Amino acid sequence: MNLTDDDFTLFGLPQKFALDRAALDACWRQLQARVHPDRFAAEGATAQRLAMQWSVRVNEAYRRLRDPLTRAAYLCELRGAPIDAHNNTAMPAAFLMQQMEWRETLEEANAAAEVESLDDEVRTAERALLDEVRQLLDERGDAATAAQRVRALMFVARFREDIEARLDALGQ
Repeated sequence: MNLTDDDFTLFGLPQKFALDRAALDACWRQLQARVHPDRFAAEGATAQRLAMQWSVRVNEAYRRLRDPLTRAAYLCELRGAPIDAHNNTAMPAAFLMQQMEWRETLEEANAAAEVESLDDEVRTAERALLDEVRQLLDERGDAATAAQRVRALMFVARFREDIEARLDALGQ
């Protein structure tokens, strides 16, 4: 193992968006068993520090790979198409219009059922975007277009947080 390996190499998994979550979880448990600092308690401070570095590295990689949005962003970056969300917020007009409609619907919703209905619609759109990202990365090898879709997914994820906050405010 090498600390500088990409996350997929570290876990012995193919560089694909579509991952088997059970295989990822099993790899994580196996790696943690090998590098957990408690295993090196009797080997001195240097070995424990190195084990801690490895443990942190494995946990960071696991968090990145288990979340579809961060996994997609990471794959885009590995393939030369960084998301650059802070500097690149350009979105297609149709997507922006959809966002505005969703926001209006959320603002006008007075009952939890209305917000839940919107949440269902947004979840469906999110699943469609995730499937498109999978196709772009795994089948077409188009990381640049996938990066655009990942930026859109980031907007959707933030909006879903707003939906959750609204549901909480409505007592759901």
